[in-house]
Amino acid sequence: MASSAGSVPPQQPLFRAVASSTRQIYQLLKCISFTPKVQVQITQDGIRFAADHSRVMQGVAFLDKALFTSYTLNMPNEGADLPQFQMNLASLLEALQIFGATDAAAKSAKAETDTYRSNLRNYRPDAFNHQALGMPGTCCFLYEEDGSTLDIVIEETGVKSKCQMSTYTPESPEDIPFDRDDLSFKIIMQARWLLDALSELAPMAPHRITIAASTNAPYLSLQSGGGLGSASVDFSSGRDLLETFSVRNNWVQGFKFDFIKSATEAMRIANKVSFRGDGQGVLSLQFMVEIEGGAVSFLDFRFVPYATHPDEETESEDDEDD
Repeated sequence: MASSAGSVPPQQPLFRAVASSTRQIYQLLKCISFTPKVQVQITQDGIRFAADHSRVMQGVAFLDKALFTSYTLNMPNEGADLPQFQMNLASLLEALQIFGATDAAAKSAKAETDTYRSNLRNYRPDAFNHQALGMPGTCCFLYEEDGSTLDIVIEETGVKSKCQMSTYTPESPEDIPFDRDDLSFKIIMQARWLLDALSELAPMAPHRITIAASTNAPYLSLQSGGGLGSASVDFSSGRDLLETFSVRNNWVQGFKFDFIKSATEAMRIANKVSFRGDGQGVLSLQFMVEIEGGAVSFLDFRFVPYATHPDEETESEDDEDD
């Protein structure tokens, strides 16, 4: 007869989260897919995915625990380091497409011909999707222990699929420094206005975009120039366009246009964007995305400006004096 004294309770995984739909998770992570790999940190409040491009552009997507129906992080002790690792984002997005993101993937494919097509939030229900047909399904994120694979277990109508994705030692790059105590300006506006502005500038095939915030009109200006000419978009300070407008110092910086364009996916799905610049010239775009159930998620992008030469500063000062 087997003895029960030697039985050992099964070891709990380090992290386990279950989602009934991955569409919103897919949407948020797609916004930072400008680099193949991301740094992942699992916390008690959610999962942080950070993408970095040569230390001049960073994008962070935070998946709040509210996106999951079940969320458990079993830390061995209170002083232990939070789980961190690096992984291939493209592989994760492909796995999420298997379940719950089919409609999002189809709409994204249709939008490829028009890079700046806005308002992708308006998903029309499909008569043959899982929710409409009443087909049960779950997606489980499983991280057994430090250094193990990140497993995506998908189960629907009795069929279970498992994707094991390799994880790597995190590089842990520091965030691009952004001084919130030294803000030159802060503007909150609807994200689609910023997307529409970029769509006006894009036909000029610009290499550089200059962003200017001023205490006088035009209060916010986006200017670009390329091989086909130059263009600019100016914003007034009315409540219809700029919900919050605060400029402490005139602020003018230039950025690579393609970097700013990399945030267009976030502009499509977000409701609002907080447009901020600090005294060092770093630009921060923080997007607020409303999710089902009344909760919100945030996407944070930071951009390092082109170096400003003394001659350019002198010219800008002369322009202001004129």
